[in-house]
Amino acid sequence: MITLLVIHLACSCALGGLIWTMQVVHYPLLKQVGPEEFVAYHARHMALITWLVGPLMLAELGSAGWLLFLGERSWFFVVSLAALALAWICTAIFQIPLHQKLASGYDVETIDRLVRTNSWRTLFWTIRGLCLCWLLIQKFH
Repeated sequence: MITLLVIHLACSCALGGLIWTMQVVHYPLLKQVGPEEFVAYHARHMALITWLVGPLMLAELGSAGWLLFLGERSWFFVVSLAALALAWICTAIFQIPLHQKLASGYDVETIDRLVRTNSWRTLFWTIRGLCLCWLLIQKFH
């Protein structure tokens, strides 16, 4: 189970690092893309980021389910699962619709909302990383 937990932690931390990069660097820089180039830029971003985020999110979800199936029920794991569920809910409710709106064109208000709502996902993946690190440390004591 330790190997699976390490894989799960690695996926979660990779997504955590990625989401922090999106929050601090990439999403705010969307405002710097000119309106004329924005639709093409955004389409390319979505096509490329999907190949990175999609497999990581699926591996994270799958390894979480597998750990649950194997009987992991510690408090830190349950909190990390709640944070995972909330991150996915935020993705479905906020990020996907906002990206769909941005696919139609440049809109500063939508970009600002994307940054604001993404802060929740950033928080949830940070919580996950911390909980899973602590869980792994506990497994060795």
